[in-house]
Amino acid sequence: MISIQEARKIYPDIPYYTLEGLYQYVDNHIPTGGFLAAILSNDLFGAVNQADVNNSKALVSIIHFVYMEVPSISCGSKDKMLAWLTRT
Repeated sequence: MISIQEARKIYPDIPYYTLEGLYQYVDNHIPTGGFLAAILSNDLFGAVNQADVNNSKALVSIIHFVYMEVPSISCGSKDKMLAWLTRT
Protein backbone atom coordinates (compact mmCIF):
# COMPACT_ATOMS: atom_id res chain seq x y z
CA MET A 1 0.00 0.00 0.00
CA ILE A 2 1.27 3.45 -0.83
CA SER A 3 2.03 5.90 1.99
CA ILE A 4 -0.73 8.14 3.27
CA GLN A 5 1.25 11.16 2.01
CA GLU A 6 1.35 9.69 -1.49
CA ALA A 7 -2.35 8.82 -1.28
CA ARG A 8 -3.15 12.45 -0.45
CA LYS A 9 -1.32 13.54 -3.62
CA ILE A 10 -3.00 10.97 -5.86
CA TYR A 11 -6.46 11.25 -4.26
CA PRO A 12 -6.69 14.88 -3.08
CA ASP A 13 -10.47 14.81 -2.82
CA ILE A 14 -10.54 12.00 -0.23
CA PRO A 15 -10.84 13.54 3.23
CA TYR A 16 -7.81 12.96 5.44
CA TYR A 17 -9.97 11.38 8.17
CA THR A 18 -11.22 8.84 5.64
CA LEU A 19 -7.70 7.93 4.58
CA GLU A 20 -6.69 7.66 8.24
CA GLY A 21 -9.55 5.24 8.86
CA LEU A 22 -8.54 3.09 5.90
CA TYR A 23 -4.87 3.01 6.95
CA GLN A 24 -5.80 2.12 10.56
CA TYR A 25 -7.99 -0.67 9.21
CA VAL A 26 -5.31 -2.08 6.90
CA ASP A 27 -2.25 -1.55 9.09
CA ASN A 28 -3.67 -2.20 12.55
CA HIS A 29 -6.89 -4.15 11.92
CA ILE A 30 -8.94 -1.43 13.63
CA PRO A 31 -12.66 -1.32 12.77
CA THR A 32 -13.87 1.61 10.70
CA GLY A 33 -17.04 3.64 10.98
CA GLY A 34 -20.21 2.61 9.20
CA PHE A 35 -19.46 4.41 5.93
CA LEU A 36 -16.08 2.76 5.39
CA ALA A 37 -17.34 -0.58 6.68
CA ALA A 38 -20.04 -0.44 4.01
CA ILE A 39 -17.45 0.28 1.31
CA LEU A 40 -15.09 -2.43 2.55
CA SER A 41 -17.91 -4.99 2.68
CA ASN A 42 -19.07 -4.08 -0.85
CA ASP A 43 -22.32 -2.46 0.29
CA LEU A 44 -22.51 0.57 -1.98
CA PHE A 45 -26.11 1.35 -1.05
CA GLY A 46 -25.13 1.42 2.63
CA ALA A 47 -22.10 3.58 1.87
CA VAL A 48 -24.17 6.15 0.00
CA ASN A 49 -26.70 6.25 2.85
CA GLN A 50 -23.99 6.79 5.50
CA ALA A 51 -21.65 9.16 3.66
CA ASP A 52 -21.16 12.67 4.95
CA VAL A 53 -20.95 15.55 2.47
CA ASN A 54 -17.17 15.25 1.96
CA ASN A 55 -17.22 11.50 1.47
CA SER A 56 -20.19 11.78 -0.90
CA LYS A 57 -18.17 14.09 -3.12
CA ALA A 58 -15.18 11.74 -3.02
CA LEU A 59 -17.06 8.44 -3.28
CA VAL A 60 -15.64 7.42 -6.66
CA SER A 61 -12.09 8.20 -5.53
CA ILE A 62 -12.56 6.28 -2.28
CA ILE A 63 -13.80 3.23 -4.16
CA HIS A 64 -10.90 3.54 -6.59
CA PHE A 65 -8.43 3.82 -3.68
CA VAL A 66 -9.87 0.71 -2.01
CA TYR A 67 -9.76 -1.23 -5.28
CA MET A 68 -6.18 -0.21 -6.05
CA GLU A 69 -4.56 -0.04 -2.61
CA VAL A 70 -6.39 -2.07 0.01
CA PRO A 71 -5.46 -5.77 0.13
CA SER A 72 -8.18 -7.83 -1.52
CA ILE A 73 -8.06 -10.31 1.35
CA SER A 74 -9.41 -7.55 3.62
CA CYS A 75 -12.38 -6.29 1.61
CA GLY A 76 -15.13 -7.22 -0.81
CA SER A 77 -17.57 -8.87 1.60
CA LYS A 78 -18.62 -8.73 5.23
CA ASP A 79 -16.95 -12.09 5.83
CA LYS A 80 -13.61 -10.87 4.47
CA MET A 81 -13.83 -7.67 6.48
CA LEU A 82 -14.66 -9.51 9.72
CA ALA A 83 -11.88 -12.04 9.10
CA TRP A 84 -9.41 -9.18 8.59
CA LEU A 85 -10.44 -7.52 11.82
CA THR A 86 -9.83 -10.71 13.81
CA ARG A 87 -6.49 -11.40 12.13
CA THR A 88 -3.31 -10.54 14.02
